[in-house]
Amino acid sequence: MATAEIIGLGRSGIAAARCLKREGWIVKLNDRSNTPALEATQQDLQQEGIIVQLGHSLTLDPENLPSLIVVSPGVPWDLPILVEAREKGINMIGELELAWRYLKSFPWVGITGTNGKTTTTSLIAAIFKTASLNAPACGNIGYAACELALVDQLNYDWIIAEVSSYQIESSSELAPQIGLWTTFTPDHLSRHKTLENYYNIKASLLQRSRHQVFNGDDPYLRNIGLSQWHNAYWTSVKGKDALLCDPARGVYIQDNWVVAFGELILPVNLFKMVGDHNKQNLLMAVAVARLAGVEKSAIVSAMATFSGVPHRLESVCTVSGVHFINDSKATNYDAAEVGLASVDAPVILIAGGEAKEGDDTRWLNKIQEKAASVLLIGEAASTFAKRLTEINYCAYEIVETMDQAVTRSLEVAKEKGAKVVLLSPACASFDQYSSFEHRGDHFKQLCLQL
Repeated sequence: MATAEIIGLGRSGIAAARCLKREGWIVKLNDRSNTPALEATQQDLQQEGIIVQLGHSLTLDPENLPSLIVVSPGVPWDLPILVEAREKGINMIGELELAWRYLKSFPWVGITGTNGKTTTTSLIAAIFKTASLNAPACGNIGYAACELALVDQLNYDWIIAEVSSYQIESSSELAPQIGLWTTFTPDHLSRHKTLENYYNIKASLLQRSRHQVFNGDDPYLRNIGLSQWHNAYWTSVKGKDALLCDPARGVYIQDNWVVAFGELILPVNLFKMVGDHNKQNLLMAVAVARLAGVEKSAIVSAMATFSGVPHRLESVCTVSGVHFINDSKATNYDAAEVGLASVDAPVILIAGGEAKEGDDTRWLNKIQEKAASVLLIGEAASTFAKRLTEINYCAYEIVETMDQAVTRSLEVAKEKGAKVVLLSPACASFDQYSSFEHRGDHFKQLCLQL
């Protein structure tokens, strides 16, 4: 029997292992970590006949090379051991690509982009659900894709996949029926090295998609759009005159109505989420729904009740007239700038964590415009303090932890007359938390304790 090595004992790695085991492969799961929780999972999987090696990194035995290596999304594609494996001709794919092999008979929607992916994916899933379609969301949201392949009777109408650049990089055959690109700004450059490389990875998913939908208000995509994407569908919150395509192929806002491919769909005020970026997310979701043949009535019904996604401008509570908002998913400068732009000034901003590379200019400008005070946490606190000082913004405090930030934020809000406290970190969470969800949940817990 052929052997498959899987790197990463997360949800996607476990699902991939079970898919391959069911197909008759000898499956080995490797994870560098070793915790009591992982040991419990190890015991469960070994009872299923899956070999689990904890505290172990993949090695290649020349006498016994695996036929297949499956890589979890967080594992760098250019690890030396993976480069060596490719040089030896070993078949190496990501978990999403493995799922595609089992599920490619169903139509897929593939959503990628630097920011806006999760909200847009959630909007599309809500519309499809309202239309009574069996269309689960997977990838970076919802299920691990291979979990969908483990169902006994596969009868999906659509598969809606939020796809990161990491997942595209390891999924060279994944070809959605509809590909959607939300935004493009510098991110993950520590992994992808150059903006051009990052762009090309994203573009490869759209190139393999039968239909392409683009955010026509994104400066980078708009600039490159006319030369590269001649037959795409474009969206714009700025009306049909701003479209990069014939209005018959566009989705836009005109006179406060969403218009899709020449047809009035719904009045914008039915949609509850704040900010132009969310109106743009709405337009892209409507474009996908109409391309998939979803009736207008289902779109209207879904959007009238859609309240948003956790950790993205999520309303938590109001304490003493101060509204607390959780935007923990804002893990880079661009997302954090959008978060600030979406709330009323003056705002008390909580920022910091594990800093990422990128251009912070627009974010800093938005802080000067909207923030009465900035409370800094985590590893990035001293770096951010230095940057704020350089732009002559002095209304910041280094508070280090989330506990101190939340307590202090209410005090400062009362001092400054601010009605909003916004957690919008502009950073990854891994200095203090296991994920942005973990960080956001802790913030919400602390706010509710106030």
